[in-house]
Amino acid sequence: MGFFRRQVVTAALTANAVRPIPGFRTGIPAFFAGWLTGELAPHALAVTAADTAVHLAHPPAGGRSRAGLALSAVSTAGLAYLVAQSRRVRELTEEVLEEALGADYVEQLDALPTPSDLAVPWRQLVNPFRSRATGYQVERDIAYNAHGRRGYLDVYTPEGGVPRGGAPVLLQVHGGAWTIGNKDQQGLPLMRHLAAKGWVCVAINYRLAPRDPFPAQVIDVKQAIAWIKEHIADYGGDPGYVAITGGSAGGHLAALAALTPGDKDWQPGFEDADTSVQVAAPHYGVYDMAGSTGLRPATLMRDRFLAPRIMQKRWSEDPELFEAASPILRITDDAPDFFVLHGSHDTLVPVEQARLFVERLRATTRRTVVYAELPGAQHAFDIFPSIRSSHVLRAIDRYLHWHWAGHRARTGKADAGAARD
Repeated sequence: MGFFRRQVVTAALTANAVRPIPGFRTGIPAFFAGWLTGELAPHALAVTAADTAVHLAHPPAGGRSRAGLALSAVSTAGLAYLVAQSRRVRELTEEVLEEALGADYVEQLDALPTPSDLAVPWRQLVNPFRSRATGYQVERDIAYNAHGRRGYLDVYTPEGGVPRGGAPVLLQVHGGAWTIGNKDQQGLPLMRHLAAKGWVCVAINYRLAPRDPFPAQVIDVKQAIAWIKEHIADYGGDPGYVAITGGSAGGHLAALAALTPGDKDWQPGFEDADTSVQVAAPHYGVYDMAGSTGLRPATLMRDRFLAPRIMQKRWSEDPELFEAASPILRITDDAPDFFVLHGSHDTLVPVEQARLFVERLRATTRRTVVYAELPGAQHAFDIFPSIRSSHVLRAIDRYLHWHWAGHRARTGKADAGAARD
């Protein structure tokens, strides 16, 4: 492939990342192209610059390609814009945290963020697919129910021991459209980071559709919460404090489980188990499974994907199932605290769902609701380390530690977490 053609491809990918191709049918290809280009914009910028420099220094026999150079200039400008957009996430997340929690929220943390905590980890981003995280250990493939490998979980703990009084617990629920995915594929940067800072993190598998239609997925998530309440103290975790997070389908399941503690219909055989959580941080989740918002993408997803593959029932046959599965319809004034994150350029789950979900949360719940709408971000922006995801990770870190500090103060565990055994 010659220089001109390479620049055509780069320009097309950059244009789609800056402004994704709209439409339900184009959502998946627009996502894959825009996601990788957006999160790897520094790498794409470096490759484009190097390719252009080589072309200028060693032009082919036919001479330099003016059209290719023009496209290279356009791509360079677009990629630089994407890099700058990602870097602004640091200020944006801090603004939304201060707006929701108060300008002095950082003073309630056990330790103030250092400049290195807030800086972009450039060395780590050179090869974002190679983990350099340390300070944690993992015990894998622990059974939390009787569904084979789909009922396994991993427990991440601090390598140096848990804090005195019990560590806060984070439950990570993977995404994958309720049909694919595994516990060791998503949420890894956040779990490794928090485990190294004294948390106990749990990542779960759950049954997948179409083999196991909904609500098998949320039943498994609730069973995992019940397992945590019963067993996490054995790993140093505090069963009285559980945070839940997840992205996409995992964001849906995390939000749904957080909003439906003790729902006996979804706790067969463990109806009396405590399945409550203290806080939820769903990423780019699906909040309207029933199409109740009237958003066209939500009704298209309901009728063309959820009904035939996930629910295996038409909306007209059992609307109550779709409504029960919609977090936006399960909000009560007793909902836990939420930190909702969504990308403004998400082509798989358009951001309007998150906006309406947050609007209804804020109108109903008595607790805090933080919402970060990330400009230019596609779906799955946190799968691997990037400029954007590093700032998001640190914002979640600050929020969860603020929340954990408040929980300790309310429950008389003020010394827990201050030091390690």
